[in-house]
Formats: sequence, structure tokens, C-alpha cells
Amino acid sequence: MRVGILIYEGFDELDAIGPYEVFQNAAEKGAPVEARLVTLAPAVSVRAGHGLAVASQGTLDEEFDWILVVGGRWAARGPVGAWAEIQKNAIPSALRRMRDRGQAMAAVCTGTMILSAAGVTRGRRVTTHAAAFDALRSEGGDLVRARVVDDGDLVTAGGVTSGIDLALWLVERWFGRELSDSVAVTMEYPRASSVSYEGMNR
Repeated sequence: MRVGILIYEGFDELDAIGPYEVFQNAAEKGAPVEARLVTLAPAVSVRAGHGLAVASQGTLDEEFDWILVVGGRWAARGPVGAWAEIQKNAIPSALRRMRDRGQAMAAVCTGTMILSAAGVTRGRRVTTHAAAFDALRSEGGDLVRARVVDDGDLVTAGGVTSGIDLALWLVERWFGRELSDSVAVTMEYPRASSVSYEGMNR
């Protein structure tokens, strides 16, 4: 299972690093999963929203089973972050083309708003950071107030730390509860019970 975690200038550090660590821990425990931090175009490094410089490990056009889009600085309406990338439209356009080819996608925090701008969330059960609930609903998403919402080939999570819950849920979905619980124990992370899937809450 190959996961491309899409980063860009102004992304939230934990949105990306939290899931990355979950997937890497799962790999260290024997799961056939590989996560990479990728950018739309080749880049040596990307400056995150709180100033951390993160190395890019590849580009979005590689072959991935899942693309995970992170959020960051959406409400700030500044020159970097999720809102800025929506205005530029290069990332939403690329994601729209990928979705048209059947790419499975996930999002953390206001990464869901980038997917919304790409037309991915229309009529789908989704969630995002609380600050963007109204915007997501107004753009056609079927808002579910849960830490993680699994709608098949589209899985979304609430704000920031919810990305860890999303990644643990995906590890459980792909490889089983035992492995996912083991990763959570290794990370000393109390798993969230608010996962919504197939119309039911878990």
C-alpha cells in the first residue's frame, strides 16, 4: 500500500507528520505500507505553517494507492496554506484529474477544503476542521461531525490531531485491528471512538 501525503507551503506540520509516523510504525511492524511526503512539483523542501522546513520525498504524479491531502492556515487567508492553494488552483486541478481516473483520497483538517475545491466532496459524507464546517456544507459536502469519516474511497478527518486517528483507521481497514492497536500503543496514543462509516458510528 503506497500513500502519498501531499504537502505545500504553509501546511500544518502535525497534519502530515502524524499520519506519516503512523504508517511508518505500521511498516516497522511488518505491514506492506509505504508513506511519502510529496509535492505537486519537484521541491527540495517545503516550509510548513509553523516554520518547520520539511524535505519533499517525491511528487504527486507518482503511482499511489491513496493520496492524503493535509490542511493548514485555511482560516488565515494568507499567501500560503490551504486557502492560498485553493486560490492558485493548481493542486485542486491536479487532484480533480486524479479523481477522474479513480484515485482513492483522504484528507486531514482543511485538506478536505482542497478536495472540495477539486469537486471531490460533492454529495459525499465528509468532515473537516470545525472552522470550515459551514464552508464545506455550502460547497455540497454531506457534513458528518466525527473525528474520522469513511466514505469508501474517500476518508476524511477533523482538525490537526485527527490525522493520527485517520491513519490508524486506515491501518485497521487495510491490515486489521490488532496491528492498528499495536501502533497506537507504540505511539502512546489513545484511539478515538468517533469513526463514522457505512452510516454507522464506531
